[in-house]
Amino acid sequence: MKISTVAQMRTLDCEASENLGIPETILMENAGEAAYFIVLKETGVAGKRFVLFCGPGNNGGDGFVVARKLRSSGAEVVVFLLATPGQFRGAAKKNLDILTRLSVPITELTSPEPALAPTAQCDAVIDAIFGTGLSRPVEGLARDIIGLINTRARKVYSLDIPSGIHGDTGEEMGCAVQADTTITFGLPKIGNLLYPGYARCGKLYVTHISFPPQHYDRDSITTAVNLPPSLPPRDKTGHKGSFGDVLFIAGAAGYLGAPYFSAYSFLKAGGGYSRLAAPAAIAPYIAMKGSELVLLPQTETPEGTLALSNKADLLKTAADRDLVVIGPGLALNAETQQLVRDVAAECDRPLLIDGDGLTAIAAAPESLATRKAPTILTPHAGEMARLVKKGIADIAKDRIGTLKEAAQAFKAVIVLKGAHSLIGYPDGRVYVNLSGNPGMAKAGTGDVLNGVIAAMHGLGLPIPEAVCKGVFLHGVAGDLAARNLGEDGISAQDILEHLPLAVELDREGLPEDLASRYRGCEVI
Repeated sequence: MKISTVAQMRTLDCEASENLGIPETILMENAGEAAYFIVLKETGVAGKRFVLFCGPGNNGGDGFVVARKLRSSGAEVVVFLLATPGQFRGAAKKNLDILTRLSVPITELTSPEPALAPTAQCDAVIDAIFGTGLSRPVEGLARDIIGLINTRARKVYSLDIPSGIHGDTGEEMGCAVQADTTITFGLPKIGNLLYPGYARCGKLYVTHISFPPQHYDRDSITTAVNLPPSLPPRDKTGHKGSFGDVLFIAGAAGYLGAPYFSAYSFLKAGGGYSRLAAPAAIAPYIAMKGSELVLLPQTETPEGTLALSNKADLLKTAADRDLVVIGPGLALNAETQQLVRDVAAECDRPLLIDGDGLTAIAAAPESLATRKAPTILTPHAGEMARLVKKGIADIAKDRIGTLKEAAQAFKAVIVLKGAHSLIGYPDGRVYVNLSGNPGMAKAGTGDVLNGVIAAMHGLGLPIPEAVCKGVFLHGVAGDLAARNLGEDGISAQDILEHLPLAVELDREGLPEDLASRYRGCEVI
């Protein structure tokens, strides 16, 4: 499913009115009606008590429609305005006027006090304060009302997005409503699916408010939920080389886990032939844990890292591989960092760079300038900050914008790892991945991701699809591990061990509770 920015949704609304002849009043009616039916489904209506908080824009207008429909179906409804009646315009004003004639109690708030008892005593609150139009921190009366909703309400429905969440970034603008259910209109907004906004939404529904599919599924909307294509059937007559032959260049003294997890996860996710080029001194220890790996012991620096003198042999070995992974656990020795840059510049095979390899590239990004084969970068926020020369806080405020710029600048597919990892492409496409859980925030899990992406390519997916599929199945394996073991105690090894099941379920059908979460929202 596509995900829109606030500006894109405004454009869709305008085009619906101007080009399709769907007036604003109908769009607002459809939005309010969809929200009403969700309330009917989840709470019931007849004989129930509802409090609605409505702000001065169209989000407040949506709230008026909901209030009217609730009242007409036998609910007790109280509406509190966070604006004067004269501030409402267009369809919102029309719906306020209708509500007034229906004798629904409407109170203009100047303080939270009149809303204290009704909020605590009602069956549910409808949050229609800001919607996606918020661009500055919440303060004053609105801040007090959001605090009241969060502390007093039994259940909360937010219209479009919880008030206080930035529609384009998911950022909390000082404070935000904690909704149990959010009904968003047209398309999900970026803020609905990125943290912390995603956590504030609760269960997320979307209604297309009568937009035709070609209206919201256009190519100009380049952000979408990561729902990658199916894996090709496994060749029943294939040999190990049929399912990918990958070279991993990884490891250093004291860093045995990263090379093991990267190279071994490739096999556990379905890959066929895993070659690991690691410093000679640590190769025997890795072999004890991953005996199926083909070890290629390498010359070391005095610090126990890969020496630059290995370059020619590594490039020769890489030449016949389907993909090369470089960087996990390599350490920051200057000679080894130069090796990374030289291999990146001279290797003519698809290349995935992770971990300490990203630090090497950040110091000299021109290493990627002459590459013709596909490049994949898999940074976490700190590594991304080094790559793009920005602060981590700045990236957090605009993850998608930062990712788009970086993917275009480096001409690479980039996975920005984190809660709801993002996959960005040089052509501007971005996919938001919804699999995974907080228990995966552990050492080694990113190394496992490298091998899973490589395995997806080995199983027959082109690089762009392999990256999306790898990120997705890595999260699925983490969710399966958490289901069996609990989030707190799962490790990279647990995720690795759940990869075969993740792949099997992906082929045969995921459990509906997981599949539903991965879709991001339910369409109504």
